[in-house]
Amino acid sequence: MATDIETAEVDAIRAFNRFYTRRIGVLHEDLLGSRFPLTQARVLFELAQREPVAARDIGDTLGLDPGYLSRILQTFADAGLIEKTRSELDARSFVLTLSAKGREAFALLDRSSHEATAAMLAALSPLERDRLLRAIAEAELALSPQTLPAAQRVRIRTHRIGDIGWAIERHGRLYADEYGWNGDFEALVAGLFARFAATHDPERERCWIAELDGERIGCVFVVRNEDDADTAQLRCLLVDPRARGLGVGRSLVRTCIEFARAAGYRRMLLWTNDLLTSARRIYEDFGFKLIEEERHHSFGHDLVGQVWTRELD
Repeated sequence: MATDIETAEVDAIRAFNRFYTRRIGVLHEDLLGSRFPLTQARVLFELAQREPVAARDIGDTLGLDPGYLSRILQTFADAGLIEKTRSELDARSFVLTLSAKGREAFALLDRSSHEATAAMLAALSPLERDRLLRAIAEAELALSPQTLPAAQRVRIRTHRIGDIGWAIERHGRLYADEYGWNGDFEALVAGLFARFAATHDPERERCWIAELDGERIGCVFVVRNEDDADTAQLRCLLVDPRARGLGVGRSLVRTCIEFARAAGYRRMLLWTNDLLTSARRIYEDFGFKLIEEERHHSFGHDLVGQVWTRELD
């Protein structure tokens, strides 16, 4: 058993399972007023969606014990709901199809399920429905097997509507949680992003968002330095804690350097604080050199600000 899973997390999932099974009535002996309990209803659904289909394929899909599945199928056969014929691909095997009576039974069950779900959604406001559907999609994605490791599913894209607000909120919350910085930091970040959004030159200034499976996990942007038109300034590099260790920060910094070089800048500069050790290691690995340090009291703390720079030639 995994030892790093909190008991509260396990309890939360189990509590939701109990809530949802009660909410949609799957514990009733007859699902949706039909004569079928849940497992039989799921087998009937698979038959309707995939016929003709081998029994073992249904068992593999639903993870059912072969003996248990065989008893369900025999019940269906006795009720005249299914028909068994020899497979055209393998004369040693049989495939199952629904009879006319079986299709009628499925149609009634499917219609009842649709109406019950529609009624549940109708009781919600449009905002609540949107939240529910997004949460369901995210849960399904999180629980689905992935064919690629997480690091290969990271995508870097330019920003679009909504990203700036997310970046400001995430900076404020993350630095408050991890370093105890106060609202002054969020105000600073808000000002930097607002200025970028309102006045940036797309040819020489740009913002990027990192995504993992469509979820935002990081950001950074590049602007022209106010004192030197040949210098690009990297600002507001952030990687969400859930995505650390996937190389997101490095990908964002590499993207900034490549853009700045292509845009004709001769050097790149950034300002950070010495306690941000993970970011500093990335900067060092990409050839940035520390050129200036200054103590300051900001965001409710005594800090050491640093200026780093590197040539782009």
